[in-house]
Amino acid sequence: MDVRIYLAGPGVFRPDALEHGERLKALCAEFGFVGLYPLDKQVPAHITAAREQAAWIYRANLELLDQADGVLADLNFFRGGEPDSGTCFEVGYAVARGKTVVGYLEGAGSYAERLQRQLPHLCGQPGFDCDGLQLEAFDLPLNLMLAVPAQLVTGGPREALRCLANEFTERR
Repeated sequence: MDVRIYLAGPGVFRPDALEHGERLKALCAEFGFVGLYPLDKQVPAHITAAREQAAWIYRANLELLDQADGVLADLNFFRGGEPDSGTCFEVGYAVARGKTVVGYLEGAGSYAERLQRQLPHLCGQPGFDCDGLQLEAFDLPLNLMLAVPAQLVTGGPREALRCLANEFTERR
């Protein structure tokens, strides 16, 4: 049986989203995985209302997640100092379903260190954001609700897929 990996991340918003998905699926194949990309399923032409399209996409993505054995998640900052909210939901859904989740981050360090390095305008005094709100201080690269249940690797999809391959090999 082929191991299926759901490819979560904000790549679906890229101008070359379909090509990006094909590259990720080809990379999955190098590791013996079948990549499941959210844009593999397209909204049927007869669904034209925006909210109906959104509901269809939501259900289609959950179906793909249910088919997956694991999740590869791009958890890099997206539109600010946090990962894409849709990706965060997909990670939580997968964890609740008992699936293996590996996320990747471009840089190492704690959340506060990564934020300071990549988006210093969002930082205030050490340990606080620009609004004076406390930053998590658990020496994790992301919020604990992502960093604890998911295995996080520094690098890109290749490094994360290597980690996923090791996880599935150890289970056999």
